Amino acid sequence: MDLYEYQARDVFEKYGVPVLAGIVADTPEEVRAAAEKIGGVVVVKAQVKTGGRGKAGGVKVAKTPDEAYEAAKAILGLDIKGHVVKRVMVAQGARIAEEYYFSVLLDRANRSYLSLCSVEGGMEIEELAVERPEALARVEVNPLTGIDKDKAVEIARAANFPEELIEKVSDVFVKLFDVYKGEDATLVEVNPLVRTEEGDIVALDGKVTLDDNASEIRHPEHEALEDKDAADPLEAKAKASGLNYVKLDGEVGIIGNGAGLVMSTLDVVAYAGENHNGVKPANFLDIGGGASAEVMAAGLDVILGDPQVKSVFVNVFGGITACDAVANGIKGALETLGATASKPLVVRLDGNRVDEGRAILAEYAHPLVTLAATMDEGADKAAELANA
Repeated sequence: MDLYEYQARDVFEKYGVPVLAGIVADTPEEVRAAAEKIGGVVVVKAQVKTGGRGKAGGVKVAKTPDEAYEAAKAILGLDIKGHVVKRVMVAQGARIAEEYYFSVLLDRANRSYLSLCSVEGGMEIEELAVERPEALARVEVNPLTGIDKDKAVEIARAANFPEELIEKVSDVFVKLFDVYKGEDATLVEVNPLVRTEEGDIVALDGKVTLDDNASEIRHPEHEALEDKDAADPLEAKAKASGLNYVKLDGEVGIIGNGAGLVMSTLDVVAYAGENHNGVKPANFLDIGGGASAEVMAAGLDVILGDPQVKSVFVNVFGGITACDAVANGIKGALETLGATASKPLVVRLDGNRVDEGRAILAEYAHPLVTLAATMDEGADKAAELANA
């Protein structure tokens, strides 16, 4: 779950990371009141989960409450890369002397943590990494020891901070790692981390991504941070049913049991779609090991609710859950959904009790169901039906 900037700011403050005052507002009138309360120069910042806000006109400096009011009128309702601004943060202004960059993230490829740091902050870090990679320090962080004072100093020196700043910035790095560890995050980023003209080190803009796997048991309080209004309704529906679902932009709905099998199915469908007018997978949906009628019905209900879906490919390898149980699950799901199941289904079964499973579906003879012997055959048929 990605946090809004104002939420990241509040989390930073909780862990002692130096931040400036910030007040969330939903109307120009609230923005004016917030500017009056903070006093002095403020910055009105669009609260959307995407980058490039400044270039899109979503960040404006205001010297008076009336200017803040006018800035809010210009920003609220603004479309920034498909995200409509419904809320802004009124942040205390800062006299910036220098801008830096710092992040700590989960490095999945190396099964470790990674810190990225640079004395050249403020710009898009992706641009810096490409145009001047030598300006971006990459320091591996041991998950068992994290970022203590010594590691923070190592990161600061690798990023070429001047010696007189290393003590201050390293203290902030330690606190930012406390956020990362304490909140079970997969990303904590500050861009820019600034030195003010007064000599203070301040986190001006934060980005935090929380690990959903930790939320339910370790961090039930994270539920309050979720923006349910902005969530994709199909993904929310799948989550409520305990399904691992991600919406994509294609036309072939995918159901499989096991993340690896589903990922392979996405690739095979995308390849097959090249021969059928370029149709693509519409989703990732892993129903897990227990493909009961209820689970299958929930999965089909989510996928069939996507108007982009033209056909569905059910690709299941029977292991702990045998293929005859899966077939009965598909049968039960179609009976449960009734007339709402109106799109063709291609079913490929393999593995434990595959002959029995295929026999059940063959005898059921539902007009929407086509049996496929292999994954390639099933993907091609599903792509053909979606194109038709």
